[in-house]
Amino acid sequence: MSEAENVGADGALRIGVIGVGVMGSNHARVLSELSGVELAGVVDPDRKQRELVARRVGCPAFVDFEALIARGVDAVTIAAPTHLHRDIAIACASRGIHVLVEKPIASTIEEGREIVAAASRAGVTLMAGHVERFNPAVESIKRAIKGQHILSIAITRVGPFPPRMSNVGVVIDLAVHDIDLIRWFTGSEIVEIQPQTSSAVAEREDIALLQFRTASGVLAHINTNWLTPFKARNIHVATRDKYLIADLLTLQVTECFGFQPDGSYSMRHLSVGYAEPLRAELVAFIDAIRTGEKPAVTGDEAVASLEIAIRCLTARTAQSSAPRKGPRRVVG
Repeated sequence: MSEAENVGADGALRIGVIGVGVMGSNHARVLSELSGVELAGVVDPDRKQRELVARRVGCPAFVDFEALIARGVDAVTIAAPTHLHRDIAIACASRGIHVLVEKPIASTIEEGREIVAAASRAGVTLMAGHVERFNPAVESIKRAIKGQHILSIAITRVGPFPPRMSNVGVVIDLAVHDIDLIRWFTGSEIVEIQPQTSSAVAEREDIALLQFRTASGVLAHINTNWLTPFKARNIHVATRDKYLIADLLTLQVTECFGFQPDGSYSMRHLSVGYAEPLRAELVAFIDAIRTGEKPAVTGDEAVASLEIAIRCLTARTAQSSAPRKGPRRVVG
């Protein structure tokens, strides 16, 4: 059990949730269950939604975040629409309030950097909500590739179109998860991108095939769309010594190793525990606040992943408008 969950009632952190749609309502649920935490309130402009969530978790409901702050909070999680992240995060940080911002951290790279700068000036903890890092299968992969020479990474993240989605396409909504994982797995920056995107049935891109090369030479590929009638979340990682296959939904991770000249090899299923990723993420946020240590996903890391996602979109737009002269590569 973490330090954050061993805190007595007198030392409880007062945490509020700003934005209680699908993700934010889960934030409220998890925070209401954690020891050492007092859920100070939930915020949402939708009266019916905020009151529904507040009744479920037993906390006050507020129409705006200023009213929540006036009641007194130590920290907030921000799950409001992305275009509101900057103003809310800066307003909270400037008052000495610790902040967790859901992915993507902001609408633009500049706004993301402003959030990071505001948190740094105020000396508060800023963590980004890249929850996939806390998926037990992802954590198992991370352990298995420690010290390995990674050759390639292939990630598939597909499913049906989400009715809630309207302001972004699959690159910002889905692929940004995997851009973050590629950077985290390799410990290396992405320096080359080759994006292909298409808008088949939605207003924004709903298909994306993204290829990357990291500074360390790893080749990576992301296949994502909103056209597949079922959800699939898979990761394949090839190293010089092993090949890993992970299903992020069933939490199964298989390791192939001991390759022989005749093509034979051994296989084993790696141990994968179960923990709700969001709960692990929020506990990590609380631990970072209490210890003062660097959070599990920093604001700078979130901005770097957002920058790659935006480059995929802008590079593809430039390619679409340029005369066709053969393959094009965008070098970072």
